[in-house]
Amino acid sequence: MLVRLIYASRAAGAMNTELLDSILRSSRQNNPAIGITGVLCYSGGTFVQVLEGSRAAVSSLYNIIGRDPRHGQVELLHFAEINERRFSDWTMGQVNLAKVNAALLLKYSARAEFTPFEMSGDAVLRLLEDLIDTAAIGK
Repeated sequence: MLVRLIYASRAAGAMNTELLDSILRSSRQNNPAIGITGVLCYSGGTFVQVLEGSRAAVSSLYNIIGRDPRHGQVELLHFAEINERRFSDWTMGQVNLAKVNAALLLKYSARAEFTPFEMSGDAVLRLLEDLIDTAAIGK
């Protein structure tokens, strides 16, 4: 059984490009072996990540993330069984939402800024799908 999980968290400390790149490298190296695909977004101290894979693998990874000292205020936004992956070609895609057009953010959020803690999981997923469709997310 495949599942999709979306969570948001706050960076527990100062985040820089090197640390974010390190997280992405680790995900891209480790996720294929456990059958995880997804996308990671970061903006203004906030992470959003989509994880897809088996229920056991996704749950295990989410529990690891919840204990990771780099993350604070980890909040589950969406969890569902799925028939197919949306991110099947992505060991871990990346997007910097600080560079996203404000009009696109307003399409899914009450404000023209990235506020995943105030958005539904479905709205976050649709925003990410729009970003994929416009090639705003890098693999």
